[in-house]
Amino acid sequence: MQDAAALHASIVTIDTHIDIPWPNGPGAFEDKPRGPGARRVDLPKMRAGGLGAGCFAAYVPQTTRDPAGWTAATTRALGMLDAINAMGRSENRITARVTTTADAIEQARRDGVLAVIPAVENGHAMGEDLGLLAQFRAKGARYLTLTHNGHNALADSSNPRADLGDGETLHGGLSELGKEAIGELNRLGMLVDISHVSQQGALQAAMLSKTPVLATHSCVRALCDVPRNVDDLMLDALRDCGGMVNITAVPSFLKQGAKADAVTVSDYVDHVDYVVRRVGLAHVGISSDFDGGGGFSGWHDAADSPNLTAELVRRGYGEAEIAAMWGGNFLRLLRLAEEAADG
Repeated sequence: MQDAAALHASIVTIDTHIDIPWPNGPGAFEDKPRGPGARRVDLPKMRAGGLGAGCFAAYVPQTTRDPAGWTAATTRALGMLDAINAMGRSENRITARVTTTADAIEQARRDGVLAVIPAVENGHAMGEDLGLLAQFRAKGARYLTLTHNGHNALADSSNPRADLGDGETLHGGLSELGKEAIGELNRLGMLVDISHVSQQGALQAAMLSKTPVLATHSCVRALCDVPRNVDDLMLDALRDCGGMVNITAVPSFLKQGAKADAVTVSDYVDHVDYVVRRVGLAHVGISSDFDGGGGFSGWHDAADSPNLTAELVRRGYGEAEIAAMWGGNFLRLLRLAEEAADG
């Protein structure tokens, strides 16, 4: 059997969805031990766990679909992107670099520095102003998660919000603005993320986008029947458009109703295995949603990341396959988006 620790240390490892504390919380460079108030992902834990790169999301919760709600969402997203960009420095004998291309992510690994990849979670951040997407891209964002919990101006959510007046559907999938937003994301070289999006919206996005779409932090609905997970039709659509699903570490998405201590690394890799069998290894990746609900026994925080590689080795995956899951597949999608972008 392969040496899992050596393999883990030799490959590009990317967690495609990590939240940050906002507006306050421990700093990214603080070496804060596990316990109340600690981040599950800080740069010392990334280094300890051999996690070379992470997509850090400017997460905007869904609020009212009106000018006041949109203004507040935009202000928050831009402020969070600034905070994510501020992680690109050296402190406490750790260097992190903000990386906005696939080549830059790989160069960071060669240089022995951690890669920070900005992203935006929830299209509510742009309200009804397509021009804001270019501002997000200028601050490094490489993908936009179209929705969160609750419908927005772009698309229907997998989880409507009754407290916001949501019915089961608002747009029948994507709105006309949502369709325009996908075109603008394609033009900017940003990926379209369908995690949190309704089945109808996700299928429409996969058909409409000129570049592959992905679910940056979702699990498999056939194994855990909750609305946030991707069903077989969505998996097939992701395969057909060249996209992928990055399995997330939220316990209740891995095992229905489960708490963190009832979920294991084996449960996580069961979801990976399902995607591989259903649509192929090129269409699966790894994410945690740490500091946004992710984490379970065996993958409590970024320092535990080698445990995933060990389980993949135990299941019989080879070095090239594990490298594809941990980063290669996501890098392929970034490159395709870069090649399709205007200019």
